[in-house]
Amino acid sequence: MSYWLAVQAPLVGGVLLWAASMKLLGRAAPIAARRSALSRLVGKDRALAAYRAVGWVELAVGASLLLPPAYPAETVAALALCTGMVGYLTYARLVAPESSCGCLAALQAPVRWRTFARAGLLVLASAAAAVSLGWWGSIILDRPFATVGILLAEALLVVVLSPELDARWLHPLRRWRLRLRHPLAGRAFEIPLESTVQQLHKSDAYRSVVELLRSDLLDSWDDGEWRILAYSARRDSGPATAVFAVPRLRYSPELVRVALVDDELVSV
Repeated sequence: MSYWLAVQAPLVGGVLLWAASMKLLGRAAPIAARRSALSRLVGKDRALAAYRAVGWVELAVGASLLLPPAYPAETVAALALCTGMVGYLTYARLVAPESSCGCLAALQAPVRWRTFARAGLLVLASAAAAVSLGWWGSIILDRPFATVGILLAEALLVVVLSPELDARWLHPLRRWRLRLRHPLAGRAFEIPLESTVQQLHKSDAYRSVVELLRSDLLDSWDDGEWRILAYSARRDSGPATAVFAVPRLRYSPELVRVALVDDELVSV
């Protein structure tokens, strides 16, 4: 039990340094400050200054938890800071329910149950660190692999409970699962020729030569990611063939290309 208590200090310290780096060094910090409930709490003009101030406090407390020696005041400060975060989240949920926490990333993520669960986890970890004896580094040197395992597991839990980080792991995971479980996943299918023709008609390349065309589609074939369409045409020099290259696997009319080839050259 004492070993688990000792591991909580670097966990809380790491999360606080992460949050501080985002507030102090992140390019999107001004946006995150405006989106947070600090705009309602201290006003829009002072929101960024308050946001930075919180970052400096997080930096100081987080660094003190990670660096030796260990003082009781460090863990008490961390516990007070994390408890204050719960109060801030409660204020945000009641007064500005659509505002973002702005804790670990600038992504818009309204305060919901996961945000409260993360704050509660940090309060519990801070309380555990407060009753631990000695500096965490000297206590866990004898069990480095177990230490890494516990820290990784708890850090992963913090990430899972952070909705502002969903774009980095949850959304890609959902897209991968959708591709894996989709009824058509792994099955070959042919893009209808009619779809390619419709895309062609929407392109600037087609519009640029449509007055020269003298027939409907004469021939088509696939070449990798492209579908080639051939039409009869006529220009001042005589009969010609209009050859279009159309994206086959995506809808991008702006990528369509056309070449006009004189029929005399083709016959040669």
